[in-house]
Amino acid sequence: MPDVSRVWQRPFFVRTVGSSYEWAMQRPRVAAGFGRVVMGADVGRIYRAMAVVAEMPDGTDILDVPCGGGAVISRIRPGQRVRYVGVDVSAAMLDRARARYGDVELVKASIDRMPFADNEFDLCLCFNGLHCVPDPGAAVAEMARCLRPGGRLLGEFAVRGQLARSDAYMSVLRAAGAFGPAGTIRDARRWFTEAGLALDALDCTGAIAHFDARLRE
Repeated sequence: MPDVSRVWQRPFFVRTVGSSYEWAMQRPRVAAGFGRVVMGADVGRIYRAMAVVAEMPDGTDILDVPCGGGAVISRIRPGQRVRYVGVDVSAAMLDRARARYGDVELVKASIDRMPFADNEFDLCLCFNGLHCVPDPGAAVAEMARCLRPGGRLLGEFAVRGQLARSDAYMSVLRAAGAFGPAGTIRDARRWFTEAGLALDALDCTGAIAHFDARLRE
């Protein structure tokens, strides 16, 4: 299987697969149709979860990884005084985010080796990320390391073993290097538990797992 981290750093890949993803995410009706047909999922739930950004009080430290071109960054309210840090392994995706949202902190780094201190963030967001990394368990552990005690980890990812058509679709993307090994819902529960996270929610709509966890105090 191709090294998914390296594949996502290729400018051509970003201009094709990355651009297609961004285009769809900016059009909720398109994303909802794709999610329903291919993944059997309620994509609207993903957009509703992203709205947590606007709910955070001033002074909050927010980590968004992988931030891509800024789909979640756009949820910051005008005048909201938070520290928002977007992280992505792809310089090309960060350039897209920077062109749109130049007033947030953007960092090029791998999700399993981020240049932040322990307990630095109140909220970590990880949308469409864990199925695109080589080692999802290591990624969860690293995000947990960066959270303050009681800090929240919120997001979703594609899981194996839920729908045959979704498994087939993910197998094609895995062969192309766009997806990593991902995991099953049981795997996900283990990743969070081993990282010291308490799960408030972990459930699926179709082949999309939605999670909401907190770092144990």
